[in-house]
Amino acid sequence: MILRRAPQPRSGLPAWIYAPAALGALFVILPLVAILATVDWPRFGELVTSESSVAALQLSLKAATVSTLCCILLGVPMAAVLARSSFPGIQVLRSLVLLPLVLPPVVGGIALLYTFGRRGLIGEHLEVAGISIAFSTTAVVIAQTFVSLPFLVVSLEGALRTAGTKYDNVAATLGARPTTVFRRVTLPLVLPGLASGAVLSFARALGEFGATLTFAGSLQGVTRTLPLEIYLQRETDADAAVALSLVLVVVAIVVVIASRAFTRWSTW
Repeated sequence: MILRRAPQPRSGLPAWIYAPAALGALFVILPLVAILATVDWPRFGELVTSESSVAALQLSLKAATVSTLCCILLGVPMAAVLARSSFPGIQVLRSLVLLPLVLPPVVGGIALLYTFGRRGLIGEHLEVAGISIAFSTTAVVIAQTFVSLPFLVVSLEGALRTAGTKYDNVAATLGARPTTVFRRVTLPLVLPGLASGAVLSFARALGEFGATLTFAGSLQGVTRTLPLEIYLQRETDADAAVALSLVLVVVAIVVVIASRAFTRWSTW
């Protein structure tokens, strides 16, 4: 008698799922292809190196970098509290912290204006001290931080919950103080999550438009970031707007690739 092996169960994705996946990929890729096809390549260098364009790009990169640092300084403690603490009202606190994710950017800009503006809740007291925030480069950083902070908090909170507290408890048992545990054990464990959140925050800050325009305005070299420059160029020179859009896309792609490389390196 010849014994036949039972057929092995088929594993993997169902065949039908590739169709909507391909449709989704096309939905994202085709607009990028359209930008490439529309760019005025003979004038590309001239369009992206104008004085206003260079100033807007430099301001965007500087402001987004400072905003990301602010997100790290504020977001790491916030994520740690949300992931490792339990107290009445923590769910309400989490909802409020993540509110900018779903809040229209223009509404966020108005809220910041009535907080830090000349007649705002805090701004009027700062004005007395001679400090003016609204419609300044500082306002750009604040607006970008406001809309970007939840991205870092969400990423890092998830990483903290996944890492658990086993190693933290071992370090504490060996006599390490809470600050030492957090610095030497917790943060190294969640470094990929922190890097991912920082990159998301940077990318969100780089593309911020509504809150920046409402709270900081559009002053060349002071508050006019690259998205604002693209919007203004669209009304006067469509070719320049398309060329600058491509620059922003390239910067975003470089950031994403760099983040993936760093994440892989940090997990080795």
